[in-house]
Amino acid sequence: MPILHFQKMNGAGNDFVLLDNRDGSLALTDAQIARLCDRHRGVGADGLLLVEKPAAQGDFRMRYYNADGREAEMCGNGARCFARFVNQLAPANHGTVTFETPAGLISATLRGNAVSLGMSQPGSFAPGVELEAGGQTLTVYSINTGVPHAVVLVEQLEDTDVHPLGAALRHHHHFQPRGTNVNFVRQLGPQDLAIRTYERGVEAETLACGTGVVASALTLAALTGAESPVHVLVKGGDTLTVDFLRDGEGFSHVVLTGPADFVFEGDITV
Repeated sequence: MPILHFQKMNGAGNDFVLLDNRDGSLALTDAQIARLCDRHRGVGADGLLLVEKPAAQGDFRMRYYNADGREAEMCGNGARCFARFVNQLAPANHGTVTFETPAGLISATLRGNAVSLGMSQPGSFAPGVELEAGGQTLTVYSINTGVPHAVVLVEQLEDTDVHPLGAALRHHHHFQPRGTNVNFVRQLGPQDLAIRTYERGVEAETLACGTGVVASALTLAALTGAESPVHVLVKGGDTLTVDFLRDGEGFSHVVLTGPADFVFEGDITV
């Protein structure tokens, strides 16, 4: 059985297994990735990140897999961890590194354990629709920030039943066939909000979701005219910052800033 050397990292509590696959030798199955992410039988993580050689203009290529073993286009917290990880492999020139993702080219600037990500262009903000979920009628907004996100504004965030409501919306026919991540958001001030996220692929609430933070911040800006930057308090207790420019009815030059921390490293057989 092959032995893998891994790093375990977290971004605002959203945790990941990171592997160096620049030589292209790794060909992990969905089941092997799920096993590595299993909190009882593996390393334990919300997802797995692979470092690969770039195909075009980036310094590296990032592959992201959810805890169920399926590949996703993008992960904001994972991308910040990825940036610090690859900077350890090959220190970035002037503290900036670029990497390719299915959601587009990402630029990251490193400042200690904080990383600022230049996100790919977000999709169009969709006005609210009334959807039935968990026996309730909810007004649901949506936007793609590298992966699809639904956003629901709530009055009492801590009392929100994130798992059943999130699961119902994640699988709702309105978002098929791909499904969606689901964010429950409470506005704390003109440029401040708190968020809880049910993540597609993890199929549970996570302590943070970077693309969900961006989706929720841009939703707040679209609905209230909130100006950049927007500060977002996540379940794990960290506050992430989203900077952006207005681009007509949409947004551009979106930057997500937050922590990325090394936890431990080791070897594991698969």
